[in-house]
Amino acid sequence: MLNELPLVTFKIRTANEFENDDICFMNGENPWTDVTSKEMFENKRVLIFSLPGAFTPTCTSQQLPAFDSMFSDLQNLGIDEIYCISVNDSFVMNAWSQKLNIKNIKLIPDGTGEFTQKIGMLVNKDHLGFGMRSWRYAVIADNMKVEKYFVEPGKNDNGDDDDPYEETSPENILNALKT
Repeated sequence: MLNELPLVTFKIRTANEFENDDICFMNGENPWTDVTSKEMFENKRVLIFSLPGAFTPTCTSQQLPAFDSMFSDLQNLGIDEIYCISVNDSFVMNAWSQKLNIKNIKLIPDGTGEFTQKIGMLVNKDHLGFGMRSWRYAVIADNMKVEKYFVEPGKNDNGDDDDPYEETSPENILNALKT
């Protein structure tokens, strides 16, 4: 596993179509922003967690809402920002955040899977019709340097797993930060 977070550029949709119903920007506006991983993660201690996909059952009903509700507990243990990354595009990540009313977690679209591949967590989920997605993992990094990984067991490319969710739960990470 990497000792440092990979350097990539994320394509982020900064305009919020869900608030103004202006789905197509026809007036020459550029609703896209390129943001590098260095710009996001440098000079702070971050918790990044990744999951197979927005709007999927475990990710939507448990993982993202749990991190959002435990944000201050994790901040009290030295985490400056918490990011959720998924191999989904920015439209999907923005809609998911809006749907769940996420207040504390910053969602990052890794639409091409570049960050996920470089960190070694890109897996084939063709058996579910997903294509290439992220294995469920979390990482704590300070100024881009990885302090600790949390990876669910059974990482594979053939769908031979039951979508484990224990190692990357906010409760497990909180306990690890306390020790």
